[in-house]
Amino acid sequence: MEEVKSGMVSLHDGKSRPQPIKLHLTNDALILLKEELVPISQETENQMKDSVREVSILREDNCGLGLSIKGGADHNLPPLISKLLPDSPAARTEQLFVGDAIITINGESCDKMTHSQVMTTLKNAGSTVTLTVKYFKPAAPFLNKQMTPDSPSYTEWSREMFPGLERQWRVYVSIQLLFAYLTRFCPGTDKLSHSLADWIRAISSNISFLISKMIRMSNRLLIPEEQILMMNWMHERVSPSLHRPAWKPKFIALKGPDIYLFDYPPMQTRDWVRCDTVFKVYECMLQICKDKELLDDRQHCCNILAGTGEKLYLSTESRAELLHLEKAWYRTNHSSITRLKHKTFGCTWRGNLCGLTLDLDSGFSLYDNSTKNFQWTYRFSQLRGSSDDGKTRLKLHFNCDPPGSIEIREIECTGLHTLLYSMNAFLSAKLASVDPTFLSSY
Repeated sequence: MEEVKSGMVSLHDGKSRPQPIKLHLTNDALILLKEELVPISQETENQMKDSVREVSILREDNCGLGLSIKGGADHNLPPLISKLLPDSPAARTEQLFVGDAIITINGESCDKMTHSQVMTTLKNAGSTVTLTVKYFKPAAPFLNKQMTPDSPSYTEWSREMFPGLERQWRVYVSIQLLFAYLTRFCPGTDKLSHSLADWIRAISSNISFLISKMIRMSNRLLIPEEQILMMNWMHERVSPSLHRPAWKPKFIALKGPDIYLFDYPPMQTRDWVRCDTVFKVYECMLQICKDKELLDDRQHCCNILAGTGEKLYLSTESRAELLHLEKAWYRTNHSSITRLKHKTFGCTWRGNLCGLTLDLDSGFSLYDNSTKNFQWTYRFSQLRGSSDDGKTRLKLHFNCDPPGSIEIREIECTGLHTLLYSMNAFLSAKLASVDPTFLSSY
Protein backbone atom coordinates (compact mmCIF):
# COMPACT_ATOMS: atom_id res chain seq x y z
CA MET A 1 0.00 0.00 0.00
CA GLU A 2 1.28 3.47 -0.91
CA GLU A 3 1.83 6.04 1.82
CA VAL A 4 1.91 9.83 2.03
CA LYS A 5 4.00 11.29 4.84
CA SER A 6 5.68 14.57 5.90
CA GLY A 7 8.22 15.44 8.59
CA MET A 8 11.48 17.15 9.57
CA VAL A 9 14.96 15.55 9.45
CA SER A 10 18.61 16.60 9.42
CA LEU A 11 20.47 16.11 6.14
CA HIS A 12 24.15 15.26 6.47
CA ASP A 13 26.45 14.71 3.48
CA GLY A 14 29.51 13.82 5.57
CA LYS A 15 31.33 17.01 4.54
CA SER A 16 29.48 19.90 6.17
CA ARG A 17 27.28 20.42 9.23
CA PRO A 18 23.78 18.87 9.14
CA GLN A 19 21.02 21.00 7.64
CA PRO A 20 17.34 21.01 8.61
CA ILE A 21 15.34 19.48 5.77
CA LYS A 22 11.62 18.96 5.39
CA LEU A 23 10.67 15.58 3.85
CA HIS A 24 7.48 15.00 1.92
CA LEU A 25 6.71 11.47 0.70
CA THR A 26 4.17 11.16 -2.12
CA ASN A 27 3.00 8.05 -3.95
CA ASP A 28 5.85 8.18 -6.46
CA ALA A 29 8.47 10.63 -5.14
CA LEU A 30 10.43 11.72 -2.08
CA ILE A 31 10.69 15.52 -1.99
CA LEU A 32 13.32 17.34 0.09
CA LEU A 33 12.56 20.98 0.91
CA LYS A 34 15.16 23.47 2.12
CA GLU A 35 14.71 26.94 3.61
CA GLU A 36 15.82 29.72 1.26
CA LEU A 37 15.64 33.48 1.14
CA VAL A 38 13.02 34.50 -1.40
CA PRO A 39 11.41 37.84 -2.28
CA ILE A 40 8.13 38.55 -0.51
CA SER A 41 6.45 39.72 -3.70
CA GLN A 42 6.58 38.19 -7.15
CA GLU A 43 7.56 41.58 -8.55
CA THR A 44 10.62 41.74 -6.31
CA GLU A 45 11.50 38.13 -7.12
CA ASN A 46 11.43 38.78 -10.85
CA GLN A 47 13.51 41.90 -10.38
CA MET A 48 16.12 40.09 -8.28
CA LYS A 49 16.32 37.04 -10.55
CA ASP A 50 16.05 38.45 -14.03
CA SER A 51 16.85 42.15 -14.14
CA VAL A 52 20.16 43.92 -14.56
CA ARG A 53 20.26 46.86 -12.12
CA GLU A 54 22.19 50.11 -12.29
CA VAL A 55 23.08 51.49 -8.87
CA SER A 56 24.88 54.76 -8.09
CA ILE A 57 26.97 55.06 -4.92
CA LEU A 58 27.93 58.49 -3.57
CA ARG A 59 31.41 58.36 -2.06
CA GLU A 60 31.96 60.59 1.00
CA ASP A 61 35.22 62.59 1.36
CA ASN A 62 37.24 60.12 -0.68
CA CYS A 63 36.36 57.34 1.79
CA GLY A 64 35.69 53.73 0.89
CA LEU A 65 32.43 52.46 -0.56
CA GLY A 66 31.83 49.99 2.27
CA LEU A 67 31.79 46.76 0.23
CA SER A 68 34.08 43.75 -0.13
CA ILE A 69 34.66 41.89 -3.39
CA LYS A 70 35.50 38.28 -4.13
CA GLY A 71 36.08 36.60 -7.48
CA GLY A 72 37.46 38.14 -10.65
CA ALA A 73 38.80 36.82 -13.97
CA ASP A 74 41.84 35.31 -12.22
CA HIS A 75 39.39 33.12 -10.25
CA ASN A 76 37.19 32.34 -13.28
CA LEU A 77 34.33 34.16 -11.55
CA PRO A 78 32.62 37.50 -11.99
CA PRO A 79 33.38 40.08 -9.26
CA LEU A 80 30.91 39.29 -6.48
CA ILE A 81 29.88 41.50 -3.58
CA SER A 82 30.79 39.42 -0.54
CA LYS A 83 30.16 41.95 2.24
CA LEU A 84 28.34 45.23 2.85
CA LEU A 85 29.37 47.31 5.87
CA PRO A 86 26.40 48.63 7.87
CA ASP A 87 25.66 52.33 7.30
CA SER A 88 28.21 52.50 4.48
CA PRO A 89 27.61 54.35 1.17
CA ALA A 90 26.97 51.02 -0.57
CA ALA A 91 24.54 49.82 2.13
CA ARG A 92 22.61 53.12 2.17
CA THR A 93 21.62 52.67 -1.47
CA GLU A 94 19.41 49.74 -0.33
CA GLN A 95 19.84 48.42 -3.85
CA LEU A 96 22.96 46.29 -3.46
CA PHE A 97 23.07 42.82 -1.91
CA VAL A 98 25.62 40.21 -0.96
CA GLY A 99 25.68 37.95 -3.99
CA ASP A 100 25.43 40.71 -6.61
CA ALA A 101 27.73 40.18 -9.59
CA ILE A 102 29.32 43.44 -10.84
CA ILE A 103 29.03 43.70 -14.62
CA THR A 104 30.40 47.24 -15.18
CA ILE A 105 31.98 50.06 -13.14
CA ASN A 106 31.15 53.50 -14.54
CA GLY A 107 30.42 51.81 -17.86
CA GLU A 108 33.69 49.86 -17.97
CA SER A 109 33.21 46.11 -18.36
CA CYS A 110 34.52 43.91 -15.54
CA ASP A 111 34.36 40.73 -17.61
CA LYS A 112 38.15 40.40 -17.99
CA MET A 113 39.25 42.22 -14.84
CA THR A 114 41.24 40.39 -12.22
CA HIS A 115 40.34 40.86 -8.54
CA SER A 116 43.06 43.48 -8.03
CA GLN A 117 42.01 45.35 -11.18
CA VAL A 118 38.42 45.49 -9.94
CA MET A 119 39.55 46.90 -6.59
CA THR A 120 41.78 49.49 -8.28
CA THR A 121 38.99 50.55 -10.63
CA LEU A 122 36.57 51.01 -7.72
CA LYS A 123 39.14 53.01 -5.77
CA ASN A 124 39.76 55.38 -8.71
CA ALA A 125 36.13 55.62 -9.84
CA GLY A 126 35.53 59.09 -8.39
CA SER A 127 32.93 60.51 -6.06
CA THR A 128 30.01 58.91 -7.87
CA VAL A 129 30.41 55.22 -8.67
CA THR A 130 27.81 53.68 -10.96
CA LEU A 131 27.66 49.89 -10.86
CA THR A 132 25.75 47.62 -13.21
CA VAL A 133 24.90 44.47 -11.23
CA LYS A 134 22.82 41.30 -11.40
CA TYR A 135 21.92 39.21 -8.38
CA PHE A 136 23.36 35.68 -8.26
CA LYS A 137 21.04 33.92 -5.81
CA PRO A 138 23.20 30.94 -4.67
CA ALA A 139 26.20 33.15 -3.90
CA ALA A 140 25.07 34.83 -0.66
CA PRO A 141 25.28 31.86 1.78
CA PHE A 142 28.62 30.74 0.30
CA LEU A 143 30.18 34.23 0.38
CA ASN A 144 29.59 34.48 4.13
CA LYS A 145 30.58 31.04 5.44
CA GLN A 146 30.38 32.13 9.08
CA MET A 147 26.62 32.33 8.76
CA THR A 148 24.51 29.25 8.09
CA PRO A 149 20.82 29.27 7.16
CA ASP A 150 19.83 27.84 10.55
CA SER A 151 21.81 30.29 12.71
CA PRO A 152 20.26 33.33 14.44
CA SER A 153 22.99 35.60 13.07
CA TYR A 154 22.05 34.52 9.54
CA THR A 155 18.44 35.50 10.14
CA GLU A 156 19.42 38.97 11.43
CA TRP A 157 21.95 39.41 8.62
CA SER A 158 19.41 38.40 5.99
CA ARG A 159 16.89 40.91 7.31
CA GLU A 160 19.51 43.67 7.18
CA MET A 161 21.07 42.74 3.85
CA PHE A 162 17.90 41.60 2.10
CA PRO A 163 15.04 44.00 2.86
CA GLY A 164 11.89 42.68 1.21
CA LEU A 165 13.02 39.03 1.42
CA GLU A 166 11.78 36.22 3.64
CA ARG A 167 12.69 32.59 4.34
CA GLN A 168 10.50 29.99 2.63
CA TRP A 169 10.62 26.22 2.13
CA ARG A 170 11.62 25.49 -1.47
CA VAL A 171 12.14 22.17 -3.29
CA TYR A 172 15.80 21.19 -2.84
CA VAL A 173 15.60 17.88 -4.69
CA SER A 174 12.86 15.51 -5.83
CA ILE A 175 13.69 11.79 -5.98
CA GLN A 176 11.53 9.54 -8.14
CA LEU A 177 10.83 6.29 -6.28
CA LEU A 178 10.54 3.90 -9.24
CA PHE A 179 13.74 1.77 -9.09
CA ALA A 180 14.99 3.99 -6.21
CA TYR A 181 17.68 2.55 -3.95
CA LEU A 182 17.30 2.85 -0.17
CA THR A 183 19.67 1.50 2.47
CA ARG A 184 20.15 1.76 6.23
CA PHE A 185 23.89 1.11 5.91
CA CYS A 186 26.68 3.63 5.54
CA PRO A 187 27.63 3.50 1.82
CA GLY A 188 29.82 0.52 0.95
CA THR A 189 30.04 -0.84 4.51
CA ASP A 190 28.30 -3.25 6.85
CA LYS A 191 27.75 -0.51 9.48
CA LEU A 192 24.27 0.79 10.21
CA SER A 193 23.65 4.51 10.02
CA HIS A 194 21.07 6.27 12.23
CA SER A 195 17.84 4.42 11.58
CA LEU A 196 14.68 6.36 10.76
CA ALA A 197 12.60 3.22 10.96
CA ASP A 198 9.22 4.74 10.17
CA TRP A 199 10.52 6.67 7.18
CA ILE A 200 12.47 3.66 5.88
CA ARG A 201 9.36 1.49 6.12
CA ALA A 202 7.18 4.06 4.35
CA ILE A 203 9.67 4.79 1.54
CA SER A 204 10.44 1.09 1.04
CA SER A 205 6.72 0.35 0.81
CA ASN A 206 6.24 2.93 -1.94
CA ILE A 207 9.32 1.74 -3.85
CA SER A 208 8.07 -1.87 -3.72
CA PHE A 209 4.62 -0.81 -4.89
CA LEU A 210 6.05 1.06 -7.89
CA ILE A 211 8.37 -1.81 -8.86
CA SER A 212 5.47 -4.29 -8.65
CA LYS A 213 3.42 -1.99 -10.84
CA MET A 214 6.29 -1.76 -13.36
CA ILE A 215 6.60 -5.58 -13.40
CA ARG A 216 2.90 -5.93 -14.22
CA MET A 217 3.15 -3.34 -17.00
CA SER A 218 6.26 -4.98 -18.48
CA ASN A 219 4.78 -8.49 -18.36
CA ARG A 220 1.87 -7.39 -20.56
CA LEU A 221 4.40 -7.00 -23.38
CA LEU A 222 6.38 -10.19 -22.70
CA ILE A 223 5.68 -13.76 -23.78
CA PRO A 224 4.97 -16.24 -20.93
CA GLU A 225 8.48 -17.71 -21.16
CA GLU A 226 10.07 -14.29 -20.49
CA GLN A 227 7.87 -12.97 -17.68
CA ILE A 228 9.49 -10.99 -14.86
CA LEU A 229 8.86 -12.48 -11.44
CA MET A 230 10.95 -10.23 -9.20
CA MET A 231 13.07 -7.05 -9.26
CA ASN A 232 14.75 -5.49 -6.25
CA TRP A 233 17.91 -3.81 -4.97
CA MET A 234 20.42 -5.91 -3.03
CA HIS A 235 24.09 -5.56 -2.08
CA GLU A 236 26.96 -7.71 -3.33
CA ARG A 237 30.03 -8.22 -1.17
CA VAL A 238 33.19 -7.71 -3.17
CA SER A 239 36.88 -7.77 -2.29
CA PRO A 240 37.50 -4.41 -0.58
CA SER A 241 40.46 -2.22 -1.46
CA LEU A 242 41.74 1.26 -0.67
CA HIS A 243 39.53 2.78 -3.35
CA ARG A 244 36.65 0.30 -3.32
CA PRO A 245 34.22 -0.44 -0.46
CA ALA A 246 33.31 -3.97 0.55
CA TRP A 247 29.65 -3.73 -0.51
CA LYS A 248 28.25 -2.68 -3.86
CA PRO A 249 24.57 -2.10 -4.68
CA LYS A 250 23.15 -4.46 -7.31
CA PHE A 251 19.76 -4.51 -8.96
CA ILE A 252 18.51 -8.12 -9.10
CA ALA A 253 15.89 -9.41 -11.51
CA LEU A 254 14.35 -12.85 -12.08
CA LYS A 255 13.09 -12.93 -15.66
CA GLY A 256 12.13 -16.07 -17.58
CA PRO A 257 14.61 -18.80 -16.57
CA ASP A 258 17.38 -16.33 -15.71
CA ILE A 259 18.69 -14.23 -12.85
CA TYR A 260 20.18 -10.86 -13.84
CA LEU A 261 22.51 -8.66 -11.79
CA PHE A 262 22.68 -5.02 -12.92
CA ASP A 263 24.60 -2.01 -11.68
CA TYR A 264 21.57 0.10 -12.62
CA PRO A 265 17.91 -0.83 -13.21
CA PRO A 266 17.15 -1.91 -16.81
CA MET A 267 15.20 0.84 -18.55
CA GLN A 268 15.22 -0.48 -22.13
CA THR A 269 15.23 -3.86 -23.90
CA ARG A 270 18.88 -3.47 -24.81
CA ASP A 271 19.79 -3.20 -21.10
CA TRP A 272 18.61 -6.80 -20.60
CA VAL A 273 20.56 -7.97 -23.65
CA ARG A 274 23.76 -6.23 -22.55
CA CYS A 275 23.68 -7.38 -18.93
CA ASP A 276 27.11 -8.80 -18.03
CA THR A 277 26.00 -11.09 -15.19
CA VAL A 278 23.26 -13.55 -16.18
CA PHE A 279 22.77 -17.14 -14.99
CA LYS A 280 20.15 -19.82 -15.58
CA VAL A 281 18.37 -20.28 -12.27
CA TYR A 282 18.27 -24.06 -12.68
CA GLU A 283 22.06 -24.11 -13.12
CA CYS A 284 22.62 -22.31 -9.81
CA MET A 285 22.10 -22.96 -6.12
CA LEU A 286 20.54 -20.49 -3.69
CA GLN A 287 21.77 -20.80 -0.10
CA ILE A 288 20.24 -18.72 2.70
CA CYS A 289 23.03 -17.97 5.21
CA LYS A 290 22.70 -18.96 8.84
CA ASP A 291 24.00 -16.62 11.54
CA LYS A 292 27.29 -18.50 11.87
CA GLU A 293 27.84 -18.22 8.10
CA LEU A 294 27.62 -14.40 7.96
CA LEU A 295 30.88 -12.73 6.90
CA ASP A 296 30.36 -9.42 8.74
CA ASP A 297 27.72 -7.37 10.56
CA ARG A 298 25.23 -7.43 7.70
CA GLN A 299 22.37 -9.81 8.32
CA HIS A 300 19.86 -11.28 5.83
CA CYS A 301 22.48 -12.69 3.46
CA CYS A 302 22.59 -15.48 0.89
CA ASN A 303 24.94 -17.18 -1.54
CA ILE A 304 24.20 -17.79 -5.20
CA LEU A 305 26.49 -20.54 -6.50
CA ALA A 306 26.73 -20.84 -10.27
CA GLY A 307 27.67 -24.08 -12.01
CA THR A 308 30.36 -22.20 -13.91
CA GLY A 309 32.19 -21.52 -10.62
CA GLU A 310 31.06 -17.99 -9.70
CA LYS A 311 29.94 -17.34 -6.14
CA LEU A 312 27.89 -14.29 -5.22
CA TYR A 313 27.44 -13.22 -1.60
CA LEU A 314 24.39 -10.95 -1.39
CA SER A 315 22.60 -9.00 1.32
CA THR A 316 19.06 -7.63 1.54
CA GLU A 317 17.79 -4.82 3.76
CA SER A 318 15.35 -7.02 5.68
CA ARG A 319 14.39 -10.61 6.42
CA ALA A 320 11.17 -10.09 4.46
CA GLU A 321 13.13 -9.14 1.32
CA LEU A 322 15.34 -12.23 1.67
CA LEU A 323 12.28 -14.49 2.00
CA HIS A 324 10.74 -12.75 -1.02
CA LEU A 325 13.86 -13.60 -3.05
CA GLU A 326 13.74 -17.23 -1.91
CA LYS A 327 10.07 -17.56 -2.84
CA ALA A 328 10.61 -15.95 -6.25
CA TRP A 329 13.65 -18.18 -6.85
CA TYR A 330 11.71 -21.44 -6.36
CA ARG A 331 8.80 -20.19 -8.43
CA THR A 332 11.17 -19.19 -11.23
CA ASN A 333 12.87 -22.59 -11.04
CA HIS A 334 9.55 -24.46 -11.15
CA SER A 335 8.21 -22.55 -14.17
CA SER A 336 11.55 -22.86 -16.00
CA ILE A 337 11.90 -26.62 -15.49
CA THR A 338 8.24 -27.16 -16.37
CA ARG A 339 8.88 -25.53 -19.74
CA LEU A 340 12.33 -27.06 -20.23
CA LYS A 341 11.08 -30.59 -19.36
CA HIS A 342 14.47 -32.28 -19.82
CA LYS A 343 18.20 -31.53 -19.96
CA THR A 344 21.11 -33.75 -21.05
CA PHE A 345 24.72 -33.68 -19.83
CA GLY A 346 27.70 -35.22 -21.60
CA CYS A 347 29.55 -37.71 -19.39
CA THR A 348 31.41 -41.01 -19.35
CA TRP A 349 30.23 -44.25 -17.75
CA ARG A 350 32.49 -47.29 -17.60
CA GLY A 351 34.80 -45.56 -20.07
CA ASN A 352 32.09 -45.00 -22.67
CA LEU A 353 30.85 -41.62 -23.90
CA CYS A 354 27.26 -41.19 -22.69
CA GLY A 355 24.54 -38.67 -22.09
CA LEU A 356 22.83 -38.34 -18.69
CA THR A 357 19.32 -36.97 -19.13
CA LEU A 358 17.24 -35.37 -16.38
CA ASP A 359 13.58 -35.60 -17.37
CA LEU A 360 10.80 -34.07 -15.29
CA ASP A 361 8.49 -37.02 -16.05
CA SER A 362 10.79 -40.07 -16.25
CA GLY A 363 13.70 -39.08 -13.95
CA PHE A 364 17.33 -40.16 -14.62
CA SER A 365 18.37 -42.02 -17.75
CA LEU A 366 21.80 -42.79 -19.24
CA TYR A 367 22.17 -43.11 -23.03
CA ASP A 368 25.25 -44.85 -24.44
CA ASN A 369 26.39 -43.18 -27.66
CA SER A 370 28.26 -46.22 -28.93
CA THR A 371 25.45 -48.75 -28.50
CA LYS A 372 22.64 -46.22 -29.11
CA ASN A 373 20.80 -47.70 -26.14
CA PHE A 374 19.68 -46.55 -22.70
CA GLN A 375 21.87 -48.31 -20.13
CA TRP A 376 19.72 -47.50 -17.08
CA THR A 377 16.74 -45.44 -15.95
CA TYR A 378 15.55 -44.42 -12.46
CA ARG A 379 12.70 -42.30 -11.17
CA PHE A 380 13.54 -39.21 -9.13
CA SER A 381 11.90 -40.84 -6.14
CA GLN A 382 14.45 -43.65 -6.29
CA LEU A 383 17.41 -41.33 -5.66
CA ARG A 384 18.58 -41.97 -2.11
CA GLY A 385 21.70 -39.78 -2.15
CA SER A 386 24.83 -38.80 -4.01
CA SER A 387 28.51 -38.10 -3.43
CA ASP A 388 31.20 -36.45 -5.52
CA ASP A 389 34.89 -35.53 -5.48
CA GLY A 390 34.23 -31.83 -6.19
CA LYS A 391 35.85 -32.12 -9.62
CA THR A 392 34.36 -34.57 -12.13
CA ARG A 393 33.31 -37.80 -10.40
CA LEU A 394 29.72 -38.31 -9.22
CA LYS A 395 28.16 -41.33 -7.53
CA LEU A 396 24.37 -41.68 -7.59
CA HIS A 397 22.75 -43.99 -5.01
CA PHE A 398 19.37 -45.43 -6.09
CA ASN A 399 16.85 -47.56 -4.21
CA CYS A 400 15.89 -50.65 -6.20
CA ASP A 401 14.25 -54.04 -5.89
CA PRO A 402 14.25 -56.03 -3.76
CA PRO A 403 13.36 -53.39 -1.13
CA GLY A 404 16.38 -52.22 0.80
CA SER A 405 18.77 -52.79 -2.10
CA ILE A 406 20.90 -49.91 -3.41
CA GLU A 407 22.52 -49.54 -6.82
CA ILE A 408 25.42 -47.11 -7.22
CA ARG A 409 26.04 -45.54 -10.61
CA GLU A 410 29.34 -43.66 -11.01
CA ILE A 411 29.83 -41.22 -13.87
CA GLU A 412 32.35 -38.54 -14.79
CA CYS A 413 31.20 -35.12 -15.96
CA THR A 414 33.33 -32.04 -16.65
CA GLY A 415 30.40 -29.77 -15.79
CA LEU A 416 29.94 -31.41 -12.40
CA HIS A 417 28.58 -28.43 -10.47
CA THR A 418 26.15 -27.46 -13.23
CA LEU A 419 24.90 -31.07 -13.19
CA LEU A 420 24.53 -31.08 -9.39
CA TYR A 421 22.61 -27.78 -9.31
CA SER A 422 20.41 -28.91 -12.20
CA MET A 423 19.63 -32.15 -10.36
CA ASN A 424 18.53 -30.10 -7.37
CA ALA A 425 16.42 -27.88 -9.64
CA PHE A 426 14.65 -30.85 -11.27
CA LEU A 427 14.05 -32.52 -7.91
CA SER A 428 12.53 -29.30 -6.50
CA ALA A 429 10.34 -28.87 -9.58
CA LYS A 430 9.22 -32.51 -9.39
CA LEU A 431 8.35 -32.12 -5.72
CA ALA A 432 6.32 -28.99 -6.52
CA SER A 433 4.45 -30.81 -9.30
CA VAL A 434 3.37 -33.68 -7.03
CA ASP A 435 2.87 -31.58 -3.88
CA PRO A 436 1.11 -28.23 -4.55
CA THR A 437 1.82 -27.10 -0.98
CA PHE A 438 5.57 -27.05 -1.67
CA LEU A 439 5.54 -23.72 -3.49
CA SER A 440 2.92 -22.23 -1.23
CA SER A 441 5.34 -22.63 1.66
CA TYR A 442 7.69 -20.15 -0.07
